[in-house]
Amino acid sequence: MTTPRPATLSYFRGSFALTFVGLLVAGGVGLYSTGTAAGAASTVFITAVLGVLEVSLSFDNAVVNATVLKDMTPVWRHRFLTWGIAIAVFGMRLVFPVLVVSVVARIAPWDALRLAAVQPREYARLLTSAHALLGAFGGSFLGMVSLRYFFDSDKDVHWLRGLEQLLARVGKVESAELGLVLLVLYGFSRAVPPAESEAFLVAGLFGIVTFIAVDGIAAAMEVDEVTLGAVHRAGAASFLYLEVLDASFSFDGVIGAFALTTNPFVIALGLGIGAIFVRSLTMVMVEHGTLASYRFLEHGAFYAIGALAGLMLLNTVVEVPEAVTGLVGAAFIGLSLWSSIRWNRRAARAAPDSAA
Repeated sequence: MTTPRPATLSYFRGSFALTFVGLLVAGGVGLYSTGTAAGAASTVFITAVLGVLEVSLSFDNAVVNATVLKDMTPVWRHRFLTWGIAIAVFGMRLVFPVLVVSVVARIAPWDALRLAAVQPREYARLLTSAHALLGAFGGSFLGMVSLRYFFDSDKDVHWLRGLEQLLARVGKVESAELGLVLLVLYGFSRAVPPAESEAFLVAGLFGIVTFIAVDGIAAAMEVDEVTLGAVHRAGAASFLYLEVLDASFSFDGVIGAFALTTNPFVIALGLGIGAIFVRSLTMVMVEHGTLASYRFLEHGAFYAIGALAGLMLLNTVVEVPEAVTGLVGAAFIGLSLWSSIRWNRRAARAAPDSAA
């Protein structure tokens, strides 16, 4: 007898509770910084908008998370929802930007945090000045993630058949994705201002090295399926991979959020609320077998990651609106979902004929 899965809404109870707490804290931050009830209400509204934007821009992240989580044990899935939330909210949305400002301004992290509280506009300027380096790191890391998925000669399920069959054949060449990302990175380094070219290349190389390191840890810690049954990947390595992936996805969101507010604490609250919902959405996909039900959804997510990688690199040369980044990812996800539904319908119609 199989255990029934919880209702979908039950996965979001914790998210709604933390959202309520987060909005209360946002109201307190707004009241402290403005001294008026109207200012507090405005801060709550901006926080809620940031949360919605984070969810809409990170749906592809949820799908990719689900592809990794489906091979993890329930223990590590639980840790992803607990420790992972703390790292996503406080680490990537607050601590990491503070560390970036600390490095750029060559000041202590505590001074960078004080700058965020006392001079948020200067803090925003310093963080934005590192946009090219973050774009190089995130773009190269996500580019490796996307290309590794498509440059797979053993891949036999294709959505855009002609293109993906070609990419699978290219995958027979050893380290083809590494060579392509290096060439693209070099090309963009020639387009950025000469003063930033070397730092841009170094940041991109660190993105590639980070991918290789995380992927290598996962490979080294793989467990024998015969010995440990359904455990296919070491939970710790997969957890690390997911957190680096989340960091790469969050770069543009953190910097783009300054268009709505320069208060880093409000940004951390709003994006953190969105990150919590993305994790709940990920667990729904894992527990309900969404990826297995929709054949091409995973493909759409990795196309969206590739598009995000390209846009992050492009954004170091020309300004790309945040809405474009979100819409491109949503378009790939939506089209892959539509194609999956069509495929399921054709398969259902063909099933009675084959049975007859």
